[in-house]
Amino acid sequence: MQQTVPTIEVPGELESPSAKLVYLYLTTNDGASITDLQNGLEMKKIALYSILSTLSKRGFVRQDAEHYHVAQ
Repeated sequence: MQQTVPTIEVPGELESPSAKLVYLYLTTNDGASITDLQNGLEMKKIALYSILSTLSKRGFVRQDAEHYHVAQ
């Protein structure tokens, strides 16, 4: 029996490799806290805050409480 793997598409407007990585992480993990992102991607928090701020301003990511999610 063949399994179907869902395709995850990154918006074409995202040019930064780091932004794409954060977007994919949030998509595949159904959201994450800044600490989850830091541990999962091995990135510094200061870089993540900058990326998340940009993604949020551009409408790709939303924040609720302490977690970030891909905007629907």
